[in-house]
Amino acid sequence: MKKVAIVPAIILILFVLGIFNITALAQDHGDQNTLDEKVKKFLDSHKYNWRDMNVPASDGQILYDLIIQNNYTKALEIGTSTGHSGIWIAWALSKTGGKLITIDIDEERYKEALANFKEAGVSEYIDARLEDAHKLVPELEGPFDFVFCDADKYWLTNYIKAVLPKLEKGGCFTAHNVSDLNSTSGIAEFIKFIENEPTLKTEYARNSRAGISISYKK
Repeated sequence: MKKVAIVPAIILILFVLGIFNITALAQDHGDQNTLDEKVKKFLDSHKYNWRDMNVPASDGQILYDLIIQNNYTKALEIGTSTGHSGIWIAWALSKTGGKLITIDIDEERYKEALANFKEAGVSEYIDARLEDAHKLVPELEGPFDFVFCDADKYWLTNYIKAVLPKLEKGGCFTAHNVSDLNSTSGIAEFIKFIENEPTLKTEYARNSRAGISISYKK
């Protein structure tokens, strides 16, 4: 008789757990929808304000799509500026369960980025650091599966060399403004490196006017 009584009890427990799981999923879905609306509203209201070395919205969308499509979760951004690209990256990471480390050396831009992250609602997905990337990037432990570099172009090759050992297989290193091949110091050297490095497969974003290189680690 005792064995028979156990069966309904197990069914009841499973039923209750199922309700809890459904409720949790609905809550998570609702939270994500709320965040989506907040980020969209922020980006729309600030779409004409992004200067000071920020990416255009079309390039932010490219970064967002890369993270979503590849389910990246461990992101690094070199060159925060005032936070436009970081918001797009963090927004994507909110959907994959990831987090972004972003670095900038300029205190004024850093403080403005923090305020923008907060207003956009993505602060919890970002570890923003006021540091010298030349020094910090080699010291970071990683691993990373997504890297976006929009910092000093003459140091690009040094950045990727420092990050490459910490980049997971299937992960990618992206760099901005690579269309300035002949006018910006360091771009040509960087392009030569990523196109000849045997551990990388490089392509270029089709819809970026400034140029975004996307180098996947084999």
